[in-house]
Amino acid sequence: MNDADVSKQIQQMVRFIRQEAEEKANEISVSAEEEFNIEKLQLVEAEKKKIRQEYERKDKQVQVRKKIEYSMQLNASRIKVLQAQDDLVNSMKEAGSKELLNVSQNQGSYKNLLKDLIVQSLLRLKEPSVLLRCRKEDEGFVGSVLDSAKKEYAEKATVHPPEIIVDSVYLPPAPSDATAHGLFCSGGVVLASRDGKIVFENTLDARLDVVFRKKLPEIRKLLFGQVAA
Repeated sequence: MNDADVSKQIQQMVRFIRQEAEEKANEISVSAEEEFNIEKLQLVEAEKKKIRQEYERKDKQVQVRKKIEYSMQLNASRIKVLQAQDDLVNSMKEAGSKELLNVSQNQGSYKNLLKDLIVQSLLRLKEPSVLLRCRKEDEGFVGSVLDSAKKEYAEKATVHPPEIIVDSVYLPPAPSDATAHGLFCSGGVVLASRDGKIVFENTLDARLDVVFRKKLPEIRKLLFGQVAA
């Protein structure tokens, strides 16, 4: 084989090797690009997942805050409604208290009322001797009905007329601007056993409190309708 043939064969071998190298390089490039694209896709999906999770976390936080705010606003509204209802009910009681002041203005009917209150108190106490306390301005009225009250009680209870001692300590006076924030009494009496262990408060204010507490559910129902439990 001469030099020309050798050179030609070497060139063919070089071209073959080069072609194989180029094909291998191309294959490596394609494979590398595929791996790169796969890895890139995985990274993108991972980031998307992180973003979705972060969004879901923040969305849950927002929803929780909304629920808390709604609950707080709802509770605040309920408190305002209840406060408004209480204010209305209390204003009714205040109006009733003011009406009590008119009871003692009619002396005839007030004297009879005092007698009835004394008899009722005696029936509750059932004591042979009691201490009676009234307002200073009612002392004359009380003195004028004591005998008839004792007689009526004795007949109803079938006992001897009791001893009633009018206390020298008086109940507070009727409410006025001067006693707006102090003790006051709109009328009526307080009776107690001589040892002070049994006390029956039968003032007009005490009776208003009892009636008001007893009728409060009915009053609320009339004013505000049936309230769900």
